[in-house]
Amino acid sequence: MLRLKLPTDPRWVNIAEKNINEILTDHAYCEQKAASSAISFIIQYPEYPDLVDAMSALAIEEMEHFQMVMEQMKKRGCSLGRDRKDLYVGELRKFFKGGDRIRQMVDSLLLAAMIEARSCERFRVLSEGLQEEELKTFYGDLMKSEAMHYTMFLQFARKFGDGILDVDKKWEDFLEYEAVVIKKFGVKQEIHG
Repeated sequence: MLRLKLPTDPRWVNIAEKNINEILTDHAYCEQKAASSAISFIIQYPEYPDLVDAMSALAIEEMEHFQMVMEQMKKRGCSLGRDRKDLYVGELRKFFKGGDRIRQMVDSLLLAAMIEARSCERFRVLSEGLQEEELKTFYGDLMKSEAMHYTMFLQFARKFGDGILDVDKKWEDFLEYEAVVIKKFGVKQEIHG
């Protein structure tokens, strides 16, 4: 379903498990950034009511996920550390060359779809590979949400890009690009790292 070209090395779960507090901190910030991104879509494209409605609901859901991650952290006696720059997302942004306002919106939707797709895939790895049952279930449940977000962003990209550009071709090229990018990651205690 995700069509990612390069799966995460299953051994990444060992890095994650040994550094679960770092993973949870990074995950919390990923959820916060996802909520902020949804709000940015509302601010930048208020004339599209269906997008505004979807992004409003998404912002709320992402902040609920943030709170859920914070609860996991509290159970483990850890607090939210400092945010780190997401180098993976920075590398993905380099794929896009700009353009008019609609093309920029489609690019942003495709970027969001890719982040959600990779997060979904990483959550699957965690849900299958972690030893702690509670976290396995936690990540299994979140994986399903990420999959729905991925498909929503991709559907919006296709809708708004229709007649303007070949969104499916661009997505396919982006999947190839992401496979090259992700080769540099998967060795750190970060969701995308």
